[in-house]
Amino acid sequence: MSNSRHCDGCGNHHTQYTCYSLHGFPGDALRKLEERGVVIRFVIGRSPNRGDSLDRNIDEENYQTKDFLILEGHEEAQEELPKKAKFFFSTAVQNWDADFYVKVDDNIGLELDGLIELLEKRRGQDSAYVGCMKSGDVVTVIGKPWFEPDWWKFGDEKSYFRHAAGAVFILSKNLAQYININSVSLKTYAHDDISVGSWMMGLRATYIDDSRLCCSNARQDKVCSLA
Repeated sequence: MSNSRHCDGCGNHHTQYTCYSLHGFPGDALRKLEERGVVIRFVIGRSPNRGDSLDRNIDEENYQTKDFLILEGHEEAQEELPKKAKFFFSTAVQNWDADFYVKVDDNIGLELDGLIELLEKRRGQDSAYVGCMKSGDVVTVIGKPWFEPDWWKFGDEKSYFRHAAGAVFILSKNLAQYININSVSLKTYAHDDISVGSWMMGLRATYIDDSRLCCSNARQDKVCSLA
């Protein structure tokens, strides 16, 4: 793959951050970030055809770059993204002792220093669920983009509950641990951000709406943008 590829997954090893998607970094840059306590990984599942050329190519590249987090129990597919988020948080919290875990879509560019500064200011805060908070209409028509098979669960108004937009959101360590411990019983919906938001609703999570994580806004100090 070229240097323009995206990476999923980064973490502050023994300090703060674990992130889930950044633009690709050369090996030296990754090592320097890890010296600062920031671990970056491209998170990917396995091919539906286990052991095929896609899997072999990933294994070969990971052998060279050491920048992948391969979810062995996850099958890579668009409709499986909510489950991928669950697998990511569960796997990351087992592999890295971080204060925060961050999920970032693969079409998002991050201003990494700005993200680190944002997290530094919240170091030590438990139960933090941080993102660009939103709600929205539930799509009930089969075949339309963003169709929600469980639309009937969202009431007569057919509106999603408040949740962090899926482009970038942050969970503190204890929330990620909750996902890991309860992974088997956690229900997923059509979208990863809705799924994670549903898990947070049942907890004493502190919702933090931070417009710097609204990637399409015009703020000069935002830490993300559409790639």
